[in-house]
Amino acid sequence: MRKARILRTTNETDIQLELVIDGEGKAELETGVPFLTHMLDLFAKHGQFDLQVNAKGDTEIDDHHTTEDIGICLGQALREALGDKRGIKRYGNAFVPMDEALAQVVIDLSNRPHFEFRGEFPSQKVGTFDVELVHEFLWKLALEARMNLHVIVHYGRNTHHMIEAVFKALGRALDEATMIDPRVKGVPSTKGML
Repeated sequence: MRKARILRTTNETDIQLELVIDGEGKAELETGVPFLTHMLDLFAKHGQFDLQVNAKGDTEIDDHHTTEDIGICLGQALREALGDKRGIKRYGNAFVPMDEALAQVVIDLSNRPHFEFRGEFPSQKVGTFDVELVHEFLWKLALEARMNLHVIVHYGRNTHHMIEAVFKALGRALDEATMIDPRVKGVPSTKGML
């Protein structure tokens, strides 16, 4: 079974995270950041991942450290669970509409971390959540998973809808990229490794 468990304790956060790649879309989430919890639930459901997160952080200051560190842990779990990446599709691409918003996520599980983000959110906050933390979360996820991650928000008016479309597309694109393709013999790279 392709799964990993990550424990991370700092002076700012204490996180336990478990990811099962070949799951059923089940999520058990206690993040202390309600909007992030909502987004991770969507990510797991639409990616067919089983995800458990128990996080305690200094949210009395703000949500930055907790959001960033969950991104770090999720990236580490993804990388560990994939192992040598034998037989995977490697690439994933998903467009997801959410009412008036349309987001696209494109992934290469290349072992070369890179993050590109294109799009502008109309609001700086959704409830109490700072929207700039979406970028922080995704960048740390890409860095720790060592994947090439491109996120494009083509359009939208409602910031909640736009971010929701991103997380649903992230789940679907990662689901595609991590799928085992029976035609792939070994690692999908002319280098012989990823």
